[in-house]
Amino acid sequence: MKRNLLFFVAIIMILSGCASSKKQLEKGNYDASIATAVKQLRKNPQDSKQAATLERSFNIVNEQDNERIKFLKLEGKPQNWDEIYQVYKRMSDRQTMVRTVMPLNVGTRSVDFPYVDYMSEMVTAKRKSADYYFAHGNELMKNNIKDSYRQAYAEFLRAKDYVGDYEGIDNKIQEARYLGMSRVFVALQNTTMLKFPPEFEADLLIVDLQALNSDWVEYHTTNLDSNTQYDYVINVNVRTIAVSPDQISSEDKVVKRDVEDGYTYQLDKKGNVMRDSLGNDIKLKKYKTLQCALISTLQTKTCQITGDIETIQMNPNKLLKKDPIGAQSNFQNVSARAVGDQGALNEEQLQKTKTQIIPFPSDIDMVIRCSESLKTTIRGSIQSNRRLIN
Repeated sequence: MKRNLLFFVAIIMILSGCASSKKQLEKGNYDASIATAVKQLRKNPQDSKQAATLERSFNIVNEQDNERIKFLKLEGKPQNWDEIYQVYKRMSDRQTMVRTVMPLNVGTRSVDFPYVDYMSEMVTAKRKSADYYFAHGNELMKNNIKDSYRQAYAEFLRAKDYVGDYEGIDNKIQEARYLGMSRVFVALQNTTMLKFPPEFEADLLIVDLQALNSDWVEYHTTNLDSNTQYDYVINVNVRTIAVSPDQISSEDKVVKRDVEDGYTYQLDKKGNVMRDSLGNDIKLKKYKTLQCALISTLQTKTCQITGDIETIQMNPNKLLKKDPIGAQSNFQNVSARAVGDQGALNEEQLQKTKTQIIPFPSDIDMVIRCSESLKTTIRGSIQSNRRLIN
């Protein structure tokens, strides 16, 4: 029973493989049909149905490819040589694959396709294709626009990939790459009366340049040199800085608290100590009131920075986007002084008395405290506007 089951499974696999290659043939997917048939023939070289499918697919697709090459050559366009090379390579690869199962047995007939040497035709097509790409790249460079430089870069790379021995090809690739690159300069513009420390300005513009850069766009926060022309400028404009005066407010509060202070005995009308049902003296808790004056001091100071980020195209000069930015920092210190019995205070009030009045931060310190939230806003704006730069 088990052997019969294995036999049926094998038959189904053979039939499904044949149907698959035949179905691809019927759909006109000749290379897929050949690949499927070759796979099955490697398992069973005597499968005449797969061999017949392979023979028919191979003859049809080779005839189509030869006709395509003939047309492309007769058309005479230099840009056709790349496709000509690709078709020759496809035919060569196909021939190499099919030869792994040759000769084919179709019934009582043996089929063996004649070997065709495509190498010389491929070499010629590669050279002529490279010539076209090199010449076309040079023509594109004359347009003096970014898109053409980028296309030229791709053409020079293809030429080098195909041949690789053009004089000065590496310089051409570097030149096209340099000219095709869009450069963005990110700068901080402080128009307020408050002068920032240099390290504060540098810290504000720390962004993940690698995350922003793309194939044809690179961001800079320091000027490369005086000769570099930037295609875009992102101005981080700090327009207003509002720092409040040092503010101190005080609050006086009298805190009272009743605490146990020993005990006394409960007396009856005659002045005798009363007893409970067990005969024990009845004791009553005594309380005393503790009192403390708590003088709380609140120190506060705030800083608010507002501005905007402008994304500007330089040539022609055009404002692409303007986003508002802002940040705020707060200083607060709570301290307290106790006058009286501190036993009247709760834990929170006692903690306040352990804090002293401290010096207020300077105005520039308050500005620096804003830096983290301001940096987050700057990075978010630059990141969201990447789509405007190409």
